[in-house]
Amino acid sequence: MRTKILSVFAALLLVAACETSPDSSATASGAGSSAGSAVSSTTPAGPRAGSQEDLVVNVGDRIFFDFDSYGVRADQRGQVDKWAAWLKRNPSVRVTVEGHADERGTREYNLALGERRAGAIKDALVAQGIDASRLTTISYGKERPAVLGSNDAAWAQNRRGVLVVN
Repeated sequence: MRTKILSVFAALLLVAACETSPDSSATASGAGSSAGSAVSSTTPAGPRAGSQEDLVVNVGDRIFFDFDSYGVRADQRGQVDKWAAWLKRNPSVRVTVEGHADERGTREYNLALGERRAGAIKDALVAQGIDASRLTTISYGKERPAVLGSNDAAWAQNRRGVLVVN
């Protein structure tokens, strides 16, 4: 019984030791100081331009392909157009175009298919005026699935091309 009481007391002491004390420099009204508001007004809102986060949040980073195909689908061309416009707004950004495949097929076949998918995206961007030296390609084949599963929904999400800021 005595051990239980001592254990509870020790636990309370540990919790009390972890508590932080209030900041003595904070204002009582909670409005903050004028220096604090100057700092927050200079902090940029949203992701840094040209970053991976900017690409993902404001443009999107992937397109999808049909089964056993590397041609950019008509419904995905708008995304490639957005990528080209984003790259033109961020001329110093270099990107890697990743090609991915679903789990069906051999490793070798899917690596080759992923390379053709990445190449098709690169070609589409170059056709829109993006300098090819800013674009590198890589294929991951079926090695990096976005969605786990052996069904049509998972396979559709894994047949993709992804733009990654270097």
